Amino acid sequence: MTGRSARAVLPRSPAAWLGPIAVLAALVVAVIGVMYAGHSEPGRVDRWIVPPTADSVRPPWRYVALTLDFLGEPAGSAMLIGAIVAGFLLLRRPRAAVLVVAGAAVTVGTATLLKHVVGRTIHGAGNLSYPSGHTAFFTGLALIAALLAAGRLGLGRTAGRSLVLAAALLAGAAMGWAEVALGAHYPTDALGGWCTALAVVPATAWLVDRIADRLAHRMAGAGRRERR
Repeated sequence: MTGRSARAVLPRSPAAWLGPIAVLAALVVAVIGVMYAGHSEPGRVDRWIVPPTADSVRPPWRYVALTLDFLGEPAGSAMLIGAIVAGFLLLRRPRAAVLVVAGAAVTVGTATLLKHVVGRTIHGAGNLSYPSGHTAFFTGLALIAALLAAGRLGLGRTAGRSLVLAAALLAGAAMGWAEVALGAHYPTDALGGWCTALAVVPATAWLVDRIADRLAHRMAGAGRRERR
């Protein structure tokens, strides 16, 4: 593995191309944040994508949107994360389980911090909107799952890249649509949430691998000393 643990959640090949994508995503988050800092109305792009209404979706699609929205709420996200973590622990993949928890926490935490920094609001001064935390969370979780699946299946560079990017795009589009359709966010909020996940998850995965590899190295060294 060229110096990397076989259990790495971010193998060297994905890290090589995810790094530039993460940097570009962070730049997009920053640019949109500067553009809409302190705003309380939809921008030109937002108005072009969807008219600014309190609720622009009707049954049966409304129920789909509400279900997706629930998965980004504290109760729904806790259930989702708990089920995924339990599955990885049963598969004896503790590092993957740690990444799921850490990745979700760091992604949502970053989105929450950015909301207070940017100060963009929707439907009143108390509703901070940029970036969308729901979109960031769902995209981050899909990105983590795809990274782990690509490593587990031993996919090549092209297939692995396609799986990771497709998962992130589909998850971000689905949750972004739900949030915009329910009137909870502007379209540019959803884009910012999607890019937040693309920027944060690779860095979190790299950090989890670094810490886990160091701990494993220390434990192995301690075991060798005990056998002497």
